[in-house]
Amino acid sequence: MVCVYFLDRWEQKWVRSIFDWVPAILLSYIIPAIISFAFGLDLSQSDIHGLSKDFFIPLTIVAVMASLSLHQLKSIGYKPIVVFLAGSFFIALFPVVFIILFDSTDLVSNTFSSNGYWKGVPPIVGSWIGGSTSQLVLKELVDCPENIFLSVLIMDNILVNIWTILMFQTIKRSNVLNKSLRITDQEIPERINVRNGKLLSPWVTLVVMLIMVFITDSLLDAFVVKVVVLSFVGLAFGNFIPRWNFRFTLKLGGILILVVMSILGLKLQFHMFGFDSAFFGFLLIWLGGHFVFMLLIAKLLNVNMAWVPIASMANVGGIATAPAVTAAYRGSWMPHAIILAILSMATGTFWGMLTIYLLESLMV
Repeated sequence: MVCVYFLDRWEQKWVRSIFDWVPAILLSYIIPAIISFAFGLDLSQSDIHGLSKDFFIPLTIVAVMASLSLHQLKSIGYKPIVVFLAGSFFIALFPVVFIILFDSTDLVSNTFSSNGYWKGVPPIVGSWIGGSTSQLVLKELVDCPENIFLSVLIMDNILVNIWTILMFQTIKRSNVLNKSLRITDQEIPERINVRNGKLLSPWVTLVVMLIMVFITDSLLDAFVVKVVVLSFVGLAFGNFIPRWNFRFTLKLGGILILVVMSILGLKLQFHMFGFDSAFFGFLLIWLGGHFVFMLLIAKLLNVNMAWVPIASMANVGGIATAPAVTAAYRGSWMPHAIILAILSMATGTFWGMLTIYLLESLMV
């Protein structure tokens, strides 16, 4: 995990090219599995997995939620946020609608039901809306098998890389789309003010979050209840504690995600891996529909079409790719893309919990 973390921040061109296509989170998952396989170790039942679920994942949730500033969110304006939420809504509900409409097809009856691939859907919802943190939490909540989870990670990685390229090209043609669809919106979002002055020290910030994790762990047993409680606690920390250190909590969340994925990789057994082409085709339809749905909402709201690829990347790509895509259209909007990506991180778990609830009523 440590090697992956520092390599991901290395500026060497050949290293950057690797991480452009194979993200740190995937390497953090696979490398421990390779090491375990090479040395003939079986760590799938190790106590460290319990520690991860009881400590590292809850701390990650608090850190990610505490990095969202509601005050900064208001600077974006309600229309781009509605477009963003429409994209999240489609991602969370499309699989449910698809299974209801096509329940007699081989994809639903065999791939989803018999082969258990429906349990791979919530982690994808988490990845596309909330990023790696939500993906991990939802994997635990739905009890997704390791072989399906590995397939999901690889398919997700392939699609996100392709999608990022497509969104780069789309946002460059925003003005053409505006003219073709007769969009007249010229509104420029408010400038996002960065909090100045002395912030809470990283140590104080960390201690506050740790205390909350230990209190929650001692009082609550159900994992799903811990997730909900710690999400709201983290949001309260970031928005009601004066001089809260947003930058530190966001960075800590990124590090903790790599830690959790590295531990999770110890469960992986490569001989169980499979790649289902029908499921991959379903993901293509799902992702394409997400974009078309946001286009329709943007048209109805008469909002600049640039917000569609920005909102899509804030959902699907995350905090690294959303501002990069935004810069191809208007550099001054990059902070707004970052805030949307953080909003995605904060809401992904809840969207995924809704997906789990609806899917379980259909598949179980």
